[in-house]
Amino acid sequence: MAAEHPAPVVRQLRLVVEAADHEAAVAFFRDALGLREEAAFSGDGDARVVILDAGRATLEIANPAQKRMIDEVEVGRQVAPRIRVAFEVDDARETTSRLVAAGASEIAPPTRTPWQSLNARLAAPADLQITVFQELHTPEEGAETDGASTGRDRSDRS
Repeated sequence: MAAEHPAPVVRQLRLVVEAADHEAAVAFFRDALGLREEAAFSGDGDARVVILDAGRATLEIANPAQKRMIDEVEVGRQVAPRIRVAFEVDDARETTSRLVAAGASEIAPPTRTPWQSLNARLAAPADLQITVFQELHTPEEGAETDGASTGRDRSDRS
């Protein structure tokens, strides 16, 4: 029997990242990755912020064993910091090439995962480690073939 869920009280997930080179970070995430600019504000003392729309947000909470397993699958060794940001894209290979050309460092090339996505790991501006991932199957197809499914739904396990 499915548990009843109360009405959501959170309306938006906003990840706030400090970037020493603000212009380079904005250019990378807005112009190279393609996140749409929602707003920009400035204040005293050269304070600046740009809010970028990253589409649907989820908070993926992994235990240490899962974090190690994802690193092993995507990169082949432990490299991820405590927080890593993942972006679902339509074409992981093309996006990886574009982001590397825009200044990211490739940590690992697009790699097919056991959960049927194509994941690439990059070191991005603002000292962020990111994954770009492309789903290779629809969620319905993935639920049928993915032995690691949660039973409720298929996480992107990025």
